[in-house]
Amino acid sequence: MTAQDLVTMPRLGAPAASADGRLVVYPVTRTDPETLARTTRLHLRDLDNADGRAVALDLGGSASAAAFGPDGHLYFLSDRPGADGEARSRVWRVAIGADGAAGAPTQVSHVAAPVAGFALAPDGGRIALFGDAARDCPTLGCEDDGTAHLPGPGDGRLYDARDGFVRHWDSWETPGTFGRVFAFELVDGRTRGAGVPLDGPAGPDALVGDVPTRPFGGGEEIAWAPDGSGVYFAARRSDAAEPASTNVDIWWNDLSGAAPVNLTAGNAATDTLPAPSPDGRWLAWAAMERPGYESDRLVVHLRDLASGETRALTDGFDRSFGSLAWTADSRWIVATAQDVLDTPAFRIDPLTGAVEELDLMAGNEAHIGNVVSLPGERLLFTRDSIGAPPELFLSRGWQQAVPLTKVAGDHLGRLAPIVTRRFSFAGADGATVWGQITKLEGHEGPMPAVLYVHGGPQGSFNDGWSTRWNPRVVASRGYAVISVDFHGSTGYGQAFTDAINRDWGGKPLVDLQKGLAAALELDPQIDGTRACAMGASYGGYMMNWIAGQWPDRFDCLVQHDGLFDLRSFYYTTEELWFPRWDFGGSYAENAELYERWNPVHHVDKWKTPMLVVTGQKDFRVPYTQALGAFTALQEREVPAQLLVFPEENHWVLGAKNSLQWHETVFAWLDRWLGEE
Repeated sequence: MTAQDLVTMPRLGAPAASADGRLVVYPVTRTDPETLARTTRLHLRDLDNADGRAVALDLGGSASAAAFGPDGHLYFLSDRPGADGEARSRVWRVAIGADGAAGAPTQVSHVAAPVAGFALAPDGGRIALFGDAARDCPTLGCEDDGTAHLPGPGDGRLYDARDGFVRHWDSWETPGTFGRVFAFELVDGRTRGAGVPLDGPAGPDALVGDVPTRPFGGGEEIAWAPDGSGVYFAARRSDAAEPASTNVDIWWNDLSGAAPVNLTAGNAATDTLPAPSPDGRWLAWAAMERPGYESDRLVVHLRDLASGETRALTDGFDRSFGSLAWTADSRWIVATAQDVLDTPAFRIDPLTGAVEELDLMAGNEAHIGNVVSLPGERLLFTRDSIGAPPELFLSRGWQQAVPLTKVAGDHLGRLAPIVTRRFSFAGADGATVWGQITKLEGHEGPMPAVLYVHGGPQGSFNDGWSTRWNPRVVASRGYAVISVDFHGSTGYGQAFTDAINRDWGGKPLVDLQKGLAAALELDPQIDGTRACAMGASYGGYMMNWIAGQWPDRFDCLVQHDGLFDLRSFYYTTEELWFPRWDFGGSYAENAELYERWNPVHHVDKWKTPMLVVTGQKDFRVPYTQALGAFTALQEREVPAQLLVFPEENHWVLGAKNSLQWHETVFAWLDRWLGEE
């Protein structure tokens, strides 16, 4: 499997199903092998026909974010020219016949701003549209959107200390303009009127903040009441405290034009994923407990909407839930959570809080996502693993699922097979730590070792597919890829995740050292005398830390978007809650701890060749961190290379850039691990 194979592999998106559970539509993105241009097309499948095949829909232009309406139409986003002749993102709909044939698309939304997403009311009488608009704009789109920070006459951007983020993830902020949601009436498939702003009227006490939350929030943060009487949504206030706050709340707007009501004002930590039960009795959501901690455990909470009684439903279950879906009869909540290298689905009883892991796949569950509950005790979901990208599956009666798609199957069948082996060992303080070894199946002879270090640091290299840090494509070059879920990783209980707090270079490094030794002892085919390590974000930090703390172990390092100087990082990153939690306060409050784990103090021991990679639009770990590390390598005359992507953020997303990233990394690994 080459980097070209990875970049051009067809990609399955999230499915959407009709209310009766008969039809499902899903997007497939394909990449032209010559131009590397990507196109997405919707596919339709009749679930009542077990032998049926999916039909590619020709909708006469781009189509994404599809959802079925109760009117028998399929609604979707498209940037094709509208009635005004201008091309921008709008909502369209198309009739789907009983035979699955699509009619001619018609325009649904008629607003001035590009529509970023939408949510249909269950009865089809209203639609919520979201996109960027000035906070005092009465509808979705005004002429002064995005200009409040440009006072002129030059092009200088002016920011006030009373505002929130100056820049976030990969974009400079536009004070005065926010992501906003408006609820519109739908009449004959067209929006009518100016819409009701869910954040309420503008004014001194108004809710001001992005909906959905940025940078990663989406439609999962917006949910209609089953009777269409209002909308639940998640939002965090945007003000001077925002860069240090994880206080996301669940709000309710009854569409009367009044200000929304904060339903979770009593919790100063994160509340998200609002999910009302189909019968209108309950509201479920996921909540953290500790303010300022973005990786705290997400516990499912449940509110009786009639009485207002609220309880922490899964407080006794030590896993963090990342998605919620009610069954059609409101009897169960189906949720997903990481659990020791897998991400299985669980069935939660809203009456008792009992949690039961579902056995939906033969063998390892690997990574289950995009769960959609269908009538008749059926579950639609995607499943991927280290060995294979996502495919669509259907479970009936809570039993093991059958595959519905083979989007990438033909491509995978032409590639050399790999095998992944899970292992555990006694890590720091004797704790059980898990890891994985991925290598070519049937390969003869020794294999150099590549140690993968994940980011987060509260994350995991679990058994899942990745389009960026993919173990299979590295293993296909004859390397044995070893990943270790060190202290701080997710899926092993909250105490294990918390263990990295204020200990960035301590227990995690011990786990990596012990994990590499355990893998080499377990698999004698791995040649430990030829080894490189690589990682991004916190993994990149660990490359810089290893360079000074474990300088004699590796033949080379690959450091991507890694933290080099924790002091300068603190003062230039955007989400300040992250370093404040992990290092026990601001830099001024706890400078001693920042400096204790600061790689910059150990460059005098750097001697391992290092490839440094960064994106100029990375505002989480600004590219100056990469320049600092590269300067240190140059000064010490350590062999090094610097790869800079002007248009990439904390990740490498572009097809051509991804191909260049892989080719550069592989050349670096081959240079230092190749045979004499």
